[in-house]
Amino acid sequence: MSPRVRFAPSPTGLLHVGNARTALVNCLYAKKNNGIFILRLDDTDAERGSETYAEGIHQDLKWLGIIHQEYYRQSDHLERYQNVINKLEQVGRLYPCYETPEELDFKRKRLLAQGRPPIYDRSSRNLSSEQMEKYMQENRKPHWRFFLNPGKITWDDLAHGPMEFDAEKLSDPILIREDGSPVYTLSSVVDDLDMKITHVIRGNDHISNTAIQIQLYEAIGGTPADLHFGHLPLIAGEQGESLSKRLGSISLQSLREEGIDPMAINSYLASLGTSNEVKASYYLEALVTDFDLKKFGQASPKFSLDVLWRLNEKLLHNMSFEMARPKLHALNLSHITESFWNAMRGNLKKIKDIGHYWSVCNESITPVIEDRPFILTAKSLLPDTPWDEFTWQKWTDALKEQTGRQGKELFRPLRLALTGEEHGPEMKKLLLAIGPEKTIERLSV
Repeated sequence: MSPRVRFAPSPTGLLHVGNARTALVNCLYAKKNNGIFILRLDDTDAERGSETYAEGIHQDLKWLGIIHQEYYRQSDHLERYQNVINKLEQVGRLYPCYETPEELDFKRKRLLAQGRPPIYDRSSRNLSSEQMEKYMQENRKPHWRFFLNPGKITWDDLAHGPMEFDAEKLSDPILIREDGSPVYTLSSVVDDLDMKITHVIRGNDHISNTAIQIQLYEAIGGTPADLHFGHLPLIAGEQGESLSKRLGSISLQSLREEGIDPMAINSYLASLGTSNEVKASYYLEALVTDFDLKKFGQASPKFSLDVLWRLNEKLLHNMSFEMARPKLHALNLSHITESFWNAMRGNLKKIKDIGHYWSVCNESITPVIEDRPFILTAKSLLPDTPWDEFTWQKWTDALKEQTGRQGKELFRPLRLALTGEEHGPEMKKLLLAIGPEKTIERLSV
């Protein structure tokens, strides 16, 4: 059976590079193994969920080129989840709990103060009917926990190798909120079974969840051996801080708005935390060859914006005009010509920078004239037309001989007069793009 993998984000915030890495890894795994990549929105949390964030997830993945073959929303499956809940309750695997968040927090802190792990004590399983009636009179609504059977829970992790958990050292997980809505743990396992998911690849923060989900998967009729898990270290920020989509840390939206090319992100994330060399790739398919879950190390890799920007520049400096054309069109820069692109791409940090260079060369600017006599001399020594790639050299050689100037003293006044700026692409390329007419005009101010 071909692998079926899924990316299951919740629409409660902006996707960040950590989320993107999970989506990318699953997509590459599916591509390498001729599998199916599924997008599934975990949108059962009505209080925190948002259609704006849901649409943002679609936009971000489309921008990255991570395309799903199947799409589902968990909010469409609430009836199915309720049927599973009823069956689990009938067989005694679910039990109601009435503790408030404050009471649970007190229990947790007390256990920690005693040097004991904060495992739920299952006190709610022994509530008398009188106690339950009292809670109901207090208008307490129960949340429901899944009873974990004692014993060892094992699996062969795709990234870590053999894993083992003792169920007695885990808290019975909450599967149903006070408002009756299913928690991710339940809906995810039900969907994994119904959608015939074969491989679950995600972050290390889900390792203990996996132990719980294996028992739950079996309890609802699944065969745990049919489901394979892989866990990768979480990406950290440059200072080792954790990433949070609700805080907007290195969000895909912000990177897109800043001018990062999506393949710069994909190229970086595909190699981050592996022994692979960071290479600038223009297509997802090019990343498949070197992709292997076994290559990911165990330490949390740090995401560097400096590395990402350098990779972005490398992509742009070698990008063909045919590849750049649709990107330019999206930025309303369809007027950029192939010759201009090829002349300027080696100086781009962001693709939209070329729009500025076009304006400098083709629209009105305010020349900066620091030394008028020198500029007038420069104007008088301009080479005859037609100009070519050697014109700048001929011109500056003549100026050097006439004035004795060289280096910055020679070149800076010319750049300021012709562009109005101190820095930019090579002047030999800019001079050709500006052309004889505008050059004379700017030297005549």
